[in-house]
Amino acid sequence: MRKLAFFIVVVCFMLSVVEVSAQLFVSSGSYVYVQNQYVTVTEEINLASNGNFFLRDESQILQRRTTTSNNIGLGNLSVFQEGTVNNFQYNYWCSPVGAATATAGNSTFTINQFHRPTSLVNSNPAVILPNSALDGIANPLSIAPRWVFRFLNNEFYTDWILTRTNPINAGEGFTMKGTSGTDNSLTLFGVQNNAGSAQRYDFRGKPNDGNIEIFVMNAKSTLTGNPYPSAIDLNSFLTDPLNNAIDGTALFWEHDKSVNSHLIAQYRGGYGVYNGSSSVYTPATFYNFDGAGNQTTVASTPLNMYQRRFSPVGQGFLVRGVANGSVFMRNTYRVFRREGVANQSQFERNALASSEENNSFYEHIPNVAGIDYTQVSKLPAPHILVNASLNEQAVRQIAMVFLPSSIDGLDKADAKSADDGGNLPFDMYFVLDNKEYVQSATAFDITKRFPVGFKNNTSSTFRVAVADFVNFNETENVYLYDKSTNLYHDIKNAEYQFQIEPGVHNERYEITFLAETLSNPKFDGNSLDVVQNNTAQNLIIHNPTAQNIKEVGLYDLNGKIIFRRTKLGSNEYYQFSTAGLSESIYIVKVITADKNELNKKISIFQER
Repeated sequence: MRKLAFFIVVVCFMLSVVEVSAQLFVSSGSYVYVQNQYVTVTEEINLASNGNFFLRDESQILQRRTTTSNNIGLGNLSVFQEGTVNNFQYNYWCSPVGAATATAGNSTFTINQFHRPTSLVNSNPAVILPNSALDGIANPLSIAPRWVFRFLNNEFYTDWILTRTNPINAGEGFTMKGTSGTDNSLTLFGVQNNAGSAQRYDFRGKPNDGNIEIFVMNAKSTLTGNPYPSAIDLNSFLTDPLNNAIDGTALFWEHDKSVNSHLIAQYRGGYGVYNGSSSVYTPATFYNFDGAGNQTTVASTPLNMYQRRFSPVGQGFLVRGVANGSVFMRNTYRVFRREGVANQSQFERNALASSEENNSFYEHIPNVAGIDYTQVSKLPAPHILVNASLNEQAVRQIAMVFLPSSIDGLDKADAKSADDGGNLPFDMYFVLDNKEYVQSATAFDITKRFPVGFKNNTSSTFRVAVADFVNFNETENVYLYDKSTNLYHDIKNAEYQFQIEPGVHNERYEITFLAETLSNPKFDGNSLDVVQNNTAQNLIIHNPTAQNIKEVGLYDLNGKIIFRRTKLGSNEYYQFSTAGLSESIYIVKVITADKNELNKKISIFQER
């Protein structure tokens, strides 16, 4: 096999991208420097002792091996990532490097491999403080190891594994609190080492590569993340049929960064849920915790709308098993994607991302799998966001997602709540298979109903309203239907407030798009009459009380608009041709100028 030897090679942003057709070998005392670009390597990387590979200014490596890693060498790859917390809060990490070794393959990582940059290419190893130390320090970079934990196939807060300086396998995620103070001794690419709660870490070691196994267990969660020195397409990992032992979602820790305490009872946070099939992120509802780490009261909800599709270098997240077995991180998920909100690649940042996009397709994105991203929509699946105020304390957001390929039952496009089965004081959720979900996905049908549940341990007030229509315009109305009163409450144009007694209410409420019975006395059966005349192939609307009709629409059972007529006035009689329509059941929607609405099913068939 041909080897390419790099001695002193400088690749900067004005030069073309480097593609290495076989191995990449950096000899002892030499280095490769890449700035604001990517390098593609077909086979392994060999970093000889004192040979270094510097990735700077969002540079990344794409490797194309389809099996396990064969990277080798006592030299180091160096890549930066900035944490986003101070010494009181956690970031969730997954290292892109392991220990530099003469043995081929991925190796374990320890926090001793974190460095503090002192120049463009030089760094000093972080100081590892005693186990008793509470606070990390920015300058010189000092890490408190008592906050380094892993979470492997477990369920409860007490299951976190205290790791400190112990080895962490490739593909295993870990938590670590940040540092106190600032470090303005070095500014690179406009970013200080630490401008305050934004510590720059230099990962140094052998680059991870190839298939990385992650063992999962049914109904258990595992902290993993992006294990490579490049971004990954998280959707590709979550939806890969070979990874069917996980549920297709990734959980991201969010927290109140104004809380400056090491006491668990002072924490406020929760997990947001990202679904790989829909690209929809449901933000966390924040809860308070007791001293044992159990959720107690609802705290707040910032509703940070992260874009999560492309996980940047170092990003950690939880996955949930639906079977005992293994899933794999693979090189085919790797992409070159610079970090930033506009690129849908964020390392746990609080920047808000707009649901509106000027261009619905991605630009060219270099990647290992050969995906033409210019043919891939950057928009999430069409969905409706619904917010519920939980007893005036916080907000739970849920999403109705519409995908033609989704079934009415459970599939990977549905996203279970991160708090499913928890003893929460208040909550709202979709009820699917008697479980609690924050996303319910199906093919759109205007007649479909979404069962929603509420639970509360005291008599509570809920306020429910539609928050947004995202990439979706197939219905004009959304209702919360109360089966006990047989009333439909408009939650699109107004907030519906109600109070319910303590308990779990999983069978009383539904979200619908059609109000089959309306409490408005103007529609008392004599105001409007909808008749289908199949002999004459006409839809007839009688309007004996001269209602001012704003719109008449005809829909099929999938919610597709067959026709719509507007500004019809107050005639006593209207007739619309149904000739040529397929035999089926249809929905007729009549809306008056004062926003009253009548919906009626009709049957169209050929007279024989």
